[in-house]
Amino acid sequence: MKEVKVGIIGFGTVGAGVAANILQNGETIAKRTGVKLTLTKIADLDIKTNRGVSVPATTLTTDTTALINEVDVLVELVGGTTIAKDFILQALKLGKPCVTANKALIAEHGEEIFAAAAESKADVYYEASVAGGIPVVKALREGLVSNRIKRIYGIMNGTCNYILTRMEREGLDFATILKDAQELGYAEAEPSLDVDGIDTAHKASILAALAYGEWFGMEPIYVEGIRDISLMDIKFADELGYRIKLLAIIKQVADDVQIRVHPTLVAKDTMLASISEVFNGVMIDGDTVGETLFYGRGAGRDATASAVVADLVDVALNLKHNAAERVSAFRPGAHFDKLMAMDDVESRYYLRVQVKDEAGVVAKIADILSKQEVSISSFIQREEHSKDSVPLLILTHSAKEKQIKAAIADFEQLSVVSGKVKLIRIEDI
Repeated sequence: MKEVKVGIIGFGTVGAGVAANILQNGETIAKRTGVKLTLTKIADLDIKTNRGVSVPATTLTTDTTALINEVDVLVELVGGTTIAKDFILQALKLGKPCVTANKALIAEHGEEIFAAAAESKADVYYEASVAGGIPVVKALREGLVSNRIKRIYGIMNGTCNYILTRMEREGLDFATILKDAQELGYAEAEPSLDVDGIDTAHKASILAALAYGEWFGMEPIYVEGIRDISLMDIKFADELGYRIKLLAIIKQVADDVQIRVHPTLVAKDTMLASISEVFNGVMIDGDTVGETLFYGRGAGRDATASAVVADLVDVALNLKHNAAERVSAFRPGAHFDKLMAMDDVESRYYLRVQVKDEAGVVAKIADILSKQEVSISSFIQREEHSKDSVPLLILTHSAKEKQIKAAIADFEQLSVVSGKVKLIRIEDI
């Protein structure tokens, strides 16, 4: 039986989960696969704190260089995009395969890492970087390899999904639920990466690259978070038959590809709309297979550890059979024309305009939309009054983003409109 020596750098929550999984299920893994994963070294700055998993004292070290030299495969779980990259490049230079759960690192520095892997002919696996324990990277790299990917929709941040679920269910505002999520450990003390959509965008960048054969990085992705989602909009969406989700949208339209992350109205009778609390869901639509839906825990110790260990098994089998690069970390070969600018994206839109309750307002709004060639699906003027305004809800037919933005700019110049117009895109799934 092939024995593979595993070294983990980063003994935090996920690192402890990976160690526990290998120690508890190692024999089962060996029986199923014919490879034995041996937990050889674990490196961390803090090797004294109890992580809830019992490992031999001789396994723990603060010497990352010695660890990399000793083991057969490196598992990088320190996070960030600086020292984590250094560890991986150091291992690859020695021809040693790497497994990582680091979404930011892969999204922002994937090209450099994959070039180093190709030069050294060593594997890089990163299943856990997207959607925790849900095997969507493997699906794109292997299971759906015969498909041209038409579109991907992803609810891929448990913190945001938890907040939006509770806002809808309990009628509590964003700030209140965020505070609860932080106390429960579902949100970080500094939650910007999650609630501002950056975490989801990292994952969208990776999935888009695998789907369309070009490493996009982060710069071209349109990103908008959920901080400005109000209870009023959640209530109105519900009445209109929708739920609001922070959605990654990756799709090919004609010959062009669009990648965007933003709050989205999704019809309540769709499977994605039913994904609630901290769970993730990714729908992948291939030209041959049709729609597939992957659902499960997108974060957390055990779910992420499951994906890391699955990658370790793949690496170990490659080592056993002398088949490094059996599945390339990333194989470039773009099969699309260009990345579509956000201004050219076409969508349906929900607009909430706070207007004075007086005659002629609807006509003025309709005139502006007509001049921008935006077709109206429905106008709803609500009875909810403040001292100065009432909400006017507008649902549009498909229009270009630049047309809607121009109309909103004109709305906000009207004396009958107060405050900023609220825009939420609608996706027909």
